[in-house]
Amino acid sequence: MMLWVGVVVGVAVVVGVVRLVYRGVGGRCSSSRRLDGRTVIVTGASAGIGKAAALDFAQRGARVIMACRNLEKAGKVADEIVKASGNSSVEVRLLDTSDLGSVRNFAQGVLKSEEYLHVLVNNAGIAGNYSRATTKDGLEITMATNYYGHFLLTNLLLGLLKKSAPSRIINVSSIMHKFNSKLDPEDLNFEKMSYHRLSSYNQSKLCQILFTLELTEKLKGTNVTANSLHPGAVATEINLKARSFTTYVAHILFKLMGKDCALGAQTLIYLAVAEEVEGVSGKYFVDCKEEACSELARHRGMAKKLWEASELDVKLQEEETHY
Repeated sequence: MMLWVGVVVGVAVVVGVVRLVYRGVGGRCSSSRRLDGRTVIVTGASAGIGKAAALDFAQRGARVIMACRNLEKAGKVADEIVKASGNSSVEVRLLDTSDLGSVRNFAQGVLKSEEYLHVLVNNAGIAGNYSRATTKDGLEITMATNYYGHFLLTNLLLGLLKKSAPSRIINVSSIMHKFNSKLDPEDLNFEKMSYHRLSSYNQSKLCQILFTLELTEKLKGTNVTANSLHPGAVATEINLKARSFTTYVAHILFKLMGKDCALGAQTLIYLAVAEEVEGVSGKYFVDCKEEACSELARHRGMAKKLWEASELDVKLQEEETHY
């Protein structure tokens, strides 16, 4: 019995130390910059780091548009944010990034109602399906939710972002992008290669960085920047929604030893507001510092090929092109 007590105590001590150290070294945005008069869109803002970031932006005085697919849930969160921030300029709009029609409808609404857009945070995401599934657009659902929807959304809003410059685009990626040894722009939806939940998730996160890289090239001279980031190991709903044993375990470990949502959102917030990243573009950040992404994620040729394939896959029209 004493042996088991010792083991439990030992594990608890290790968990506590890891938690303390990991959270202690986590980067924090120190900028006190206000966002009064500026408009920010956050996709997936009803939970996790998206919710934490939306609250921070509201507290800085921004007009915050929460782009979410569950309007009832997002509405309750918006009420919480208004109450906590004292900023009534917080709005919820329908956006399902897995549905290209929804993306186009959302963007059309923004272009009609908003005179300016200063920050676009592409945050919405899923951890991946247990088995391969496709959307009504014929896209693998993880790729559609995490990557394609944001690729299309950014292109549709690019004209408004350029008009509003200086403006910033932030793509939430993951350290998991480093687990990709290759990328086939001709098979982004796992029609030929074997599918695995982690493979689709990891690939979607790699695509977000490559997308950022090519977008930066297309935005040169516009005063619109684009950067990507890894938020860290954060206990959010994303792993619970995946409904697999491994994601449940990951959620428990992140809950015990990882970052909370407020800390996980710090790099995202940093890229949106910090003075020192004004004009910085095409970079990958972790804990509010620039870090090296994988060699594949820095491949300019691959970034260009991915962009071209993505335009075809989302059926980007000439009138939707703003670069």
